[in-house]
Amino acid sequence: MDVAGQSVAEVHFDPFSADFYADPHAFYPRLRAEAPVYYNETYEFYALSRHADVAAGLKDFATYSSAYGVDLAMVRRGKPVPAKMIISIDPPEHRVMRSLVNKVFTPRAIGALQAMITETIDGFLADALGGGTEFDVVQDFSVYFPVDVITKMLGVPAEYRQQVRLWIDESLHREPGQIEMSKSGMQAMTEIWLMYYELIKQRRAHPRDDMISALIAAEVGRDDGSTSTLDDAEIAGFATLLGGAGAETVTKLIGSAAVTFARHPEQWQQLLDDRGLVPVAIEELLRYDAPVQYNVRRSNTDVTLHGVTIPAGAPVFLLGASANRDPDAWTAPDVFDINRDRTEAQNLAFGYGIHSCLGAALARMEAKIALERLLEVMPRYEVRWDGCQKVSMQNVAGWSHVPVRILT
Repeated sequence: MDVAGQSVAEVHFDPFSADFYADPHAFYPRLRAEAPVYYNETYEFYALSRHADVAAGLKDFATYSSAYGVDLAMVRRGKPVPAKMIISIDPPEHRVMRSLVNKVFTPRAIGALQAMITETIDGFLADALGGGTEFDVVQDFSVYFPVDVITKMLGVPAEYRQQVRLWIDESLHREPGQIEMSKSGMQAMTEIWLMYYELIKQRRAHPRDDMISALIAAEVGRDDGSTSTLDDAEIAGFATLLGGAGAETVTKLIGSAAVTFARHPEQWQQLLDDRGLVPVAIEELLRYDAPVQYNVRRSNTDVTLHGVTIPAGAPVFLLGASANRDPDAWTAPDVFDINRDRTEAQNLAFGYGIHSCLGAALARMEAKIALERLLEVMPRYEVRWDGCQKVSMQNVAGWSHVPVRILT
């Protein structure tokens, strides 16, 4: 392509590059405008970036299968995932598992957790502050409480709760150019499964009031009309997925909140003046700086979009974070505005369709309580920008370090 006599470089999108980890949103505008169906020859994947296409892809499980995994390394193998995790199961089996977990994540069940969540957040925030005026919002606070909450719910003993977070971080970490999980990441996943298997065995012998005991006791209606209980692998899959999702999303969301509101202090002041705006602020944070950047699917059939044919069996990146800043879906999408009209488009931060996030209500509750507590303890603050760092992970983006100074 040539503009005014100057050659314009081809669109290039590498979700495993240091540049992408540093700023994913730098890549999305050209993808949406010039290559809405992008093909990466190096890694042999396709990517959809426009809101209409991503939303349709997330809903169309018949065309875009989850059964082969949700990251590139898994999907490229071309074999269904052996582990029974709801995120990597297609209907009809998915409906059975989803209906079961929906019983655990009812609004009433989530509401009953508010006291526990508040106590957990207050405890970790008090530890983070330690009576001082400087702390790291992520490293000293938001890395701790989300995994503590979800593992408490599951029934994980206290001494393993933060270890779960470290195992998950290791499994998701990617150096620039690294596609496959590292040996240490695979070992971490093994450790997680072994821990859950041991816990399941203990709960089968001695049930308690926790989610793993509830999953053991639950009867599942199978598609052939029979009923059965979940086996150990199915329960371990649930626990691993919930522990991972619960550890990452809110951690990144709170780090993003500290950074974004430091850049938009007038909107932080709006929250100080009216705490009732906190829930809509969280929705805008999720849209503007989504913790989950993409999910990967496998095409079941040939699909032609925008003049490009995606062949059957290809990995397809559904770029939800790009879709959430699509100017064809949102007015001024690159502007952070907690007062925006949220009915303009579907916010895809928690997915869409059958694989929308199971724990979305829980994540929203945790984020609301945490943000309210930060408003109380640091009504005026400044970020120490030279100390900020981002994570280097697949699927997930966000801040690993956000040091702040509370102003008086």
